[in-house]
Amino acid sequence: MKTLHLYLIRQVLATLAMTVLVFTFVLLLGNGLKAIMPMLISRQAPLTTVAEAALLLIPWVLAFALPIGMLTATLLVFGRFSADQELIAVRASGVSLISLVTPILLLSLVLSVVCGLLNCEIAPRCRVAFNDLLAKAGSLQSNRLLRSGQNVQFRNYSIYVGKIAPDGMHVETVRIWVNDTNGDLQTWVHAPKGTITYNPTKQSLSLNLEEPYGAGRGSDGWYPGINSGALTYSIDLRSSSKSDVPISDMTLRQLFRRIKQVESAIRMPPPGRDDPEGYRRHLKEMKENSLTELEVNVHRQIAFSFACVGFTLVGIPLGIRSHRRETSIGMAIALLLLLIYYSFLILANAWTIHPERAPQLIMWLPNFIFQAVGGALLWKANRSG
Repeated sequence: MKTLHLYLIRQVLATLAMTVLVFTFVLLLGNGLKAIMPMLISRQAPLTTVAEAALLLIPWVLAFALPIGMLTATLLVFGRFSADQELIAVRASGVSLISLVTPILLLSLVLSVVCGLLNCEIAPRCRVAFNDLLAKAGSLQSNRLLRSGQNVQFRNYSIYVGKIAPDGMHVETVRIWVNDTNGDLQTWVHAPKGTITYNPTKQSLSLNLEEPYGAGRGSDGWYPGINSGALTYSIDLRSSSKSDVPISDMTLRQLFRRIKQVESAIRMPPPGRDDPEGYRRHLKEMKENSLTELEVNVHRQIAFSFACVGFTLVGIPLGIRSHRRETSIGMAIALLLLLIYYSFLILANAWTIHPERAPQLIMWLPNFIFQAVGGALLWKANRSG
């Protein structure tokens, strides 16, 4: 039995290494090429800087490549195992499928721990270092500083942009929160549209808001104070600290810290102080949206770390059912399952502006579905033997 387990583990690890290497290379090209190529073409940075930028992207890419590689490895290995009649021989010797695949399931748990470290700590820090490197090289443009549907922090400014036009200048649904030195919210502004301008020479960002409205906080509470035709915010990026990172690039500890800051900084004024503009309602909506986005990213980092377990549970019985040696069949099944899994993550990210739809729970749905379906298929395959 020990020899059989070692044989299976070696097969899975060898296939896993190959698939992770392939997927890492593909994802690295897809995500890093657009950012790194301008530095090469314009000769803004030496080759060592470009190589450093590529290396900083590897942990972030590995967080995606490991679950994908585990799914593909189990499909390919158990597909060959079944097609070569090795599974029949093992069952004929009295070994159940559950006991056979137990080491592979334990391996998926180990990989989930590795993915947890990558998702919650290592990958976000490397991503921030990558963006800092691009900024120093002068290749970070305004459409990379601000991101559609995400909050981005610059010193005491927190900026949310609902949509950025392809030209990188025109934006829709802009929300700006300004904190004091203690981190407490002092001013919030909302604008339906506007434009952004990035000055690479002065390292500054200008936001020109159209039809803005908002409120400020004084010693006796909140009061409406902003309601004009146009408003401009100029932000000096050179004075931004390393902690000013997009929410999507925060570590798990930074996300929990930011949640506490938002909960303590944004306090609702008494109902009797409502003004005709309804700033109390907008303040409440802003707090809910901010907390929802933070919570979605917390759940994303934790939930996606367990993707290896669900992919393994599904991959083993599907590989046995496919009964094929062909790599193309396994790859096709893997891509289809990945499409289903990531569709839930995309949906949850799209619903961050709709707290009432509980996008945090959507992040866990693919794990529950894959683990339940995979467990049922594995149990059925074990009984059919």
